[in-house]
Amino acid sequence: MIHELLLALSGYPGSIFTWNKRTGLQVSQDLPFLHPSETSVLNRLCKLGSDYIRFTEFIEQHTGHVHQQEHHSSQPTQTGLHGIYLRAFCTGLDSMLQPYRQALLDLEQEFLGDPHLTISHVNYKLDQFQLLFPSVVVVVETIKSQKIHGCQILETVYKHSCGGLPPVRMALEKILAVCHGVMYKQLAAWMLHGLLLDQSEEFFIKQGPGAGGPAANQDEEEEDLGLGGLSGKQLRELQDLRLIEEENMLAPSLQQFSLRTEMLPSYIPVRVAEKILFVGESVQMFENHNHSPSRAGSILKHQEDAFAAELHRLKQQPLFSLVDFENLIDGIRSTVAEHLWTLMVEEADLLGQLKIVKDFYLLGRGELYQVFIDLAQHMLKAPPTAVTEHDVNVAFQQAAHKVLLDDDNLLPLLHLTVDHQGKEGKEASGPREGATPPQDSSPREVPPNGWAALGLAYKVQWPLHILFTPAVLEKYNVVFRYLLGVRRVQSQLQHCWALQMQRKHLKSSQSDAVKWRLRNHMVFLIDNLQYYLQVDVLESQFTQLLQQINSTRDFESIRLAHDHFLSNLLAQSFILLKPVEHHLIYLLKSRTDTLIFRKFYLFLVPFL
Repeated sequence: MIHELLLALSGYPGSIFTWNKRTGLQVSQDLPFLHPSETSVLNRLCKLGSDYIRFTEFIEQHTGHVHQQEHHSSQPTQTGLHGIYLRAFCTGLDSMLQPYRQALLDLEQEFLGDPHLTISHVNYKLDQFQLLFPSVVVVVETIKSQKIHGCQILETVYKHSCGGLPPVRMALEKILAVCHGVMYKQLAAWMLHGLLLDQSEEFFIKQGPGAGGPAANQDEEEEDLGLGGLSGKQLRELQDLRLIEEENMLAPSLQQFSLRTEMLPSYIPVRVAEKILFVGESVQMFENHNHSPSRAGSILKHQEDAFAAELHRLKQQPLFSLVDFENLIDGIRSTVAEHLWTLMVEEADLLGQLKIVKDFYLLGRGELYQVFIDLAQHMLKAPPTAVTEHDVNVAFQQAAHKVLLDDDNLLPLLHLTVDHQGKEGKEASGPREGATPPQDSSPREVPPNGWAALGLAYKVQWPLHILFTPAVLEKYNVVFRYLLGVRRVQSQLQHCWALQMQRKHLKSSQSDAVKWRLRNHMVFLIDNLQYYLQVDVLESQFTQLLQQINSTRDFESIRLAHDHFLSNLLAQSFILLKPVEHHLIYLLKSRTDTLIFRKFYLFLVPFL
């Protein structure tokens, strides 16, 4: 019977020890030579055999190639029970069972040497597994019942390993170490080569924009990320631009990759995952677009082998160390960020590009746009047609020549756009590649005149495209149209003053006096608004941006500073303060009603 017992405990039941799928392994009830106490001890041992059989079935089901394919074809609804992390879990589980198998072999050798050993000896030798197996069964059943998938398996094993039983903790830590091996391989492919090897969507990084996962805890929000003193909360505010309500006006930024926060284990902070995301995106961008490797070099400064060796060293550690892990991630991120800073600031002349953006999108070259307004006024005061865009660009080139702006390298990169079709026409022809999707709620999608449809396109050179994305340029276009509208009204008021000065020697009427007062009030408001926008907002914010760029050698700090700069422009220019923006746009549409102007002036005074 002892050999029958050892075979049953090895997963091979027979006539004495029977197997039932619902009740598990049990001693047969019709054995007259067994004392009830012996039956109790044997049933206790049978629980170990039942757990072992369930373990082996689970392992065979998810690691056997042939059986695995049959399982997926016969049960297509169990989509959660597959993937490389599950296979790694099964590998770790199988290695955890090796001491149990060895104990059964040792017992067999002992019984062959001494046939007088009792069942109590078997119970004594296997007693160490009486606490271990039930705890591991809970983990396996949790994975099966909740269909735990991918990196969520890491979280499940980690939570169950935090108990107070040393055998259980040590066994689950060994399983977790095997599962971490898969994660380190994915990290190496992603961070060192820009490859997202995740066919079953198991990693905590995915392709496509994020879906707005749960926010990090309060402690993490206040932690310094090492990006110019920014905390986690400030990082999310700048990245999401939640400082201001702009979703009704601007298209959301399209990210190629994002975090899948539901897959992120709790012992890896979000701040570390964001650094991993940044490194992988940067490496992939560099690998895909680096057409001149001799000039740019390796984004990791040819340290791929050293970083791979460090990842392999962490993989070999029996316990996961967040300190060592984050230190390595910080080292890789710092190398990538510094190299990107060198590419952007020194080789791509970021400061010069920002000056171009300021001159043309933010009307820094005021004399150019003054001449352009005079030349294009008759073209853009009517609804745009198919030829308006060509005529406007001709006028823009003429204005550039008149103000002696004859930069042969700069002007070909700039192109004025006129959307003469509106939203419905664009939908019929399909969106252009790289264009931001139109917003259904935008009130300016069908332009009433050419000025409302005017935009500025700038051909961004590599690698500046990772900073000046299509969504960012669209926000600059919003500011561009707004500033151009203010400048155009200011020009019209100056022209009105010239006409009034020509008629000042003529006899004036009561209505003429009203017009003089209205023009004076309008000039006072528009001139002060123009001064506020150009000096208090644009110059002030642009100076702060340049100071932040010059004070760091970290590209991520530059990107965050630029996002902050752009969001401040939108907010402080009243564009996102909807009541002021609506009234201001209403006033800039050449309204002449004195009562309307006075009401708006009283409304706007508290904001100035």
